[in-house]
Amino acid sequence: MLTVTDLSIRFERYGRGLARTALMPVHHLDLDIGPGEIVAVIGASGSGKSLLAHAVLGILPDNCRVDGEIRFRGEPLTPARQKALRGREIVLVPQSVGFLNPLKNVGAQVRRAAILGGGAGRDAPGITDAAFSRYGLAPAVQALFPFQVSGGMARRVLTATATVGRADLIVADEPTTGLDREASEQSMAFLRQLADEGRSVMVISHDLSAVVPVADRVAVFLSGTTVEGAPAGSFNGHPEALRHPYSRDMWRALPDHGFDPGPDRAAGPAGSPGLAGSGGSGGAANVDDGHADGCPYVRRCARADAACVGMFPPKRHFGRDFVRCRHA
Repeated sequence: MLTVTDLSIRFERYGRGLARTALMPVHHLDLDIGPGEIVAVIGASGSGKSLLAHAVLGILPDNCRVDGEIRFRGEPLTPARQKALRGREIVLVPQSVGFLNPLKNVGAQVRRAAILGGGAGRDAPGITDAAFSRYGLAPAVQALFPFQVSGGMARRVLTATATVGRADLIVADEPTTGLDREASEQSMAFLRQLADEGRSVMVISHDLSAVVPVADRVAVFLSGTTVEGAPAGSFNGHPEALRHPYSRDMWRALPDHGFDPGPDRAAGPAGSPGLAGSGGSGGAANVDDGHADGCPYVRRCARADAACVGMFPPKRHFGRDFVRCRHA
């Protein structure tokens, strides 16, 4: 349904004296989502997850340049095609509740989304009622404006707005933020139901424990790139089922696994002793030539060596799974 290949996102800006500079927060990013799949995009804040979502939807700012390839249903997702499909066949559950229109009550916004998503106008009220009921929102909430609802309620309204239509691809950016455990599980269960009906769902999150139980696959993001793509079940067993040291460290950081740093993590913040002061950038992009300097985990990996500092790791495939690590 969706294939992202070698995606790079570069922002150009002007500094002091009108000097032109560039920042590349996303580079060498790969992802694929099949019909009926939930792919969880996992990573820390600032790792490029939301930028990927905005690139797929075509809502990045004007000072942004996107390289690489994004394909939807096998065809390139050009700006014109993004505009035609956005809100209809590709929808976003945004991270910020600021995406709600402050001048319209939330019920009207969900009804409009139902019509844009392919529902007949006469059916929109019933579809809206069902959506509010599904997310535990009382009928009276429909008459409220965004400033009158709580943060958790606003997130449920956003999810309802994105899922009332017939979109084939749903991009959910941190859909469980602000929700209690029960509401979070219900929200994820409904996304699972949509996937079981044949939709494709990308769930962006930093919360492994919330999304792994319903996901089919996991894409691990670090410093703007995907370092591993693996079945979600790999996070339920032994950490050695995961190929990248960062993925294994994420596994060990889960509460159920005792927050054990494990053997993959270097003892000090500068990485292994032989790399101290080596200048590894942790994956930051070199804006002069458009390439990344070294492995993005080089300063935290106990197995890092001199080659890891100077060379961005190639992508290695294991069937549909992949990893960017010389030591995998």
